[in-house]
Formats: sequence, C-alpha cells, structure tokens
Amino acid sequence: MSNRIPMTPEGHARLSAELKRLKADERPAVIRAIAEAREHGDLSENAEYHAARERQGFIEGRVIELEDKLSRAEVIDIKNLSGSKVMFGARVKLVDEETDEEVTYQIVGPEEAEITQGLLSIQSPVAQAMLAKQAGDTIEVQTPRGLRYFEILQVSFG
Repeated sequence: MSNRIPMTPEGHARLSAELKRLKADERPAVIRAIAEAREHGDLSENAEYHAARERQGFIEGRVIELEDKLSRAEVIDIKNLSGSKVMFGARVKLVDEETDEEVTYQIVGPEEAEITQGLLSIQSPVAQAMLAKQAGDTIEVQTPRGLRYFEILQVSFG
C-alpha cells in the first residue's frame, strides 16, 4: 500500500491552515505561558506550568502529525473527475434497503472524514463496499448492528 494520503484540495487547505495557526499563534502563546509560570517560582507545585507544558506537548505532537500528513498528501482535484463508478471524491446517494433512509456521502481521505458532514473515509467499510460500483448496484456492509444492505441511487462528482 502506498504511503500517500489521498486528500481533496479543501481537506489539504484545512490541515494547512491548522498547521499555520499552531505554529504562528498557539506555539508562541504556550511558550509565553510557560515563561510566565516559571516566574511564579516552585515548578513542582505549579499547576499553570504543568498545564502549559502539557499543552505544549500536544501542540508539538500535532505539528509533527500535520507536517507528516501534508508531506504525504496526494491532492486529488475532484473537479477533474467524472464517470458513473464510485471512486475517491464521488458523492454517492444511498438508500438503506431495510429502513428506506437515504444518505449522501462524499468519499474523502481518512484525514478529512467527518461523518456528521457527510464526509466518508475511503478506508471505511461502507466506502470500500461502494468502490467501483454504480447507481442501481446493491452493496452489503458489515456494521456493528449486523449485515446491512444499501442501494446506490446516484453517483456524481464536483
């Protein structure tokens, strides 16, 4: 499997903005907070110092994580994609064959998945079951609630 991480231009921009904010705003702020806490004396009992150090550890870890993901990002502009088969970037309208509930998902990279916004990771079981299928096809997906069947109603791009 490739080390590349598929990502939409929007997902790439969002991660880049977070990285910039962490480096330009959060990192200097936490360094100032640590310096201020040090001025208050005994560090062993200084809750502000320990909280600031913990925050600094989180920020540095997230910066490293974002830099890694962005360096491996393979930005795929979905405006250039088309076709009738489900692939990365596709918007897919499904209907649950048991409940008749309709949902629409866009297949995105794992770093930008946000199920509440209809952004489904390409690595998810539902997306994996949909890949290379088209409108009219039925997929079966093993979920925590058992085997579920969905019909693909529509596949679109852009």
